[in-house]
Amino acid sequence: KPDVFLSHGSMYAAHAAFLMRKPHIAFEDTYNLEQVRLYLPFTKQVLTSDYDHPIKSDKVIKYAGYHELAYLHPKRFSPNISVLNEIGIKPDEKFVIVRFVSWNASHDIGHKGISLENKMKAIEEFSRYSKVFISSEGELPVELEQFRIKISPDKLHDLLAYSSLMWGESFTIPAECSVLGVPSVINHNTRSLYLKEQEEKYGLCYNFSESLEDQHKAIEKGIEILKSSDLREEWQAKRNIMLNDKIDVTAFLVWFIENYPQSAKIMKENPNYQYNFK
Repeated sequence: KPDVFLSHGSMYAAHAAFLMRKPHIAFEDTYNLEQVRLYLPFTKQVLTSDYDHPIKSDKVIKYAGYHELAYLHPKRFSPNISVLNEIGIKPDEKFVIVRFVSWNASHDIGHKGISLENKMKAIEEFSRYSKVFISSEGELPVELEQFRIKISPDKLHDLLAYSSLMWGESFTIPAECSVLGVPSVINHNTRSLYLKEQEEKYGLCYNFSESLEDQHKAIEKGIEILKSSDLREEWQAKRNIMLNDKIDVTAFLVWFIENYPQSAKIMKENPNYQYNFK
């Protein structure tokens, strides 16, 4: 007997809410329109970040933040340095997290990702400047299995926070790196709107396409980053600029849900109310 349905843009939650005559509130940041079209008619509010995006509806309420700030904001997350002992890394030692995805989602149709040849090349090149660890959704070739991260998944964010670079194909982990103040390099033919803002407004990441030419450019950018001597200081300064613009997303969402529907009325009339949650 729920009072409200909350989801990350789930058509199933939206349809169930409609049938039970309860409000559905969607947290949206990927804008996969094949999914949006199926949930939007059955949704009361759509909470999104405040950059320009393709959902043009009076149901949208924008806030200054990213999904990743709901769990990686400094008020919500403090990395545990002990994770470095588990992978044999010293606190001042550089290491890279390489991320490969399985390309099985509906919005992955038509994508090929990084070629095996360039995956091998990237790891070979990065190994000259740092240790390399791979996080992969799927199986790895025998040649790369030795690089797979051997820690429990719940410690990945601790590891990301102390890494020197994240390089790969996904969207979420680079965004997590941005809010942690860690550089990332992404190869993807789809332009993620939050990564676009994090690159163009804050200089926290670098976006490349999946073309072979761009794959080589992405490898070169990774090498350039690893050669930097003041890497952590530079990215933490960028992160602080970003955090100064954003709100504590968790505090805002808790307030919004606990006070709904009055909270929606307040945000429509006075969007700056959200800055009470800094």
